[in-house]
Amino acid sequence: MSIQPKILVTGAGGQLGRRVVHHLLKSVPAAQVTPLVRNSAAAASFSALGVEARIGDYAQPETLERAFAGVQRLLLISSNAMGQRGTQHRNVIDAAKRAGVTTIVYTSILHADTSPLGLADEHRETEADLQASGIPYVILRNGWYTENYTASIPAALAHSVFLGSAGEGRIASAARDDYAEAAAVVLTATDVGAGRIYELAGDLAYTLAQFAEELSRQTGKSIPYKNLSEADYEAVLVGAGLPAPLAALLADSHTGASKGALEDKGRQLSTLIQRPTTRLGASIATALAN
Repeated sequence: MSIQPKILVTGAGGQLGRRVVHHLLKSVPAAQVTPLVRNSAAAASFSALGVEARIGDYAQPETLERAFAGVQRLLLISSNAMGQRGTQHRNVIDAAKRAGVTTIVYTSILHADTSPLGLADEHRETEADLQASGIPYVILRNGWYTENYTASIPAALAHSVFLGSAGEGRIASAARDDYAEAAAVVLTATDVGAGRIYELAGDLAYTLAQFAEELSRQTGKSIPYKNLSEADYEAVLVGAGLPAPLAALLADSHTGASKGALEDKGRQLSTLIQRPTTRLGASIATALAN
């Protein structure tokens, strides 16, 4: 009788991590799943699921090795601390090595090795650290979440225009839950396929003009897409209250999309989850209903 691996999900209090935990619990016993969160309040939120969360912080290396004790497979969900992610991810990798973790699965960015996005720099750094660590690893190069765009729907409805700087770039996004399900599939596989790199994206790509058309169709309102320069779009985001560094990264990502950085035709995501990825119209409908 084989021993089932203990699976730890870092960043489990976040939107992606929590979904991964839910998907894991559909296929493995609760005792096999360990969420990692940053505080006791977040840990308590998992009690109803019958799983015992551990507390650890990417920025506090001394908390990590203890949290990783007895873990075989670890999902390293990339940090949201821009500019600090390389160091934080290295803390996780080093602690995992000391704790005897046998496989790390990492959420990177689509085509990280060639991506023109500023966001890709720290992911490339972490991918290199994983390769140098000696720990078997799998890299999930996640494409864009459709929620990155549906989050702008309230502003688009308020101003009767959908703004961006992606030009005619095609975006093969998928719902966050699609990526979470894929991570759970890899983590629970009999053979995780050490060294494998997955390029994960939605089945059907669209332009932001097509996004605006679908939003207009579902709301019955005329909401055109207006393409701005990167600098002008960044200024709009700052004016809307976003921190300047985040606004710059988002505007850069839009411009990257105009260069094809967010398109992929490989359909590796739908192959992993064995179903089509969530369609754009369904994601917009969900956003409008909430």
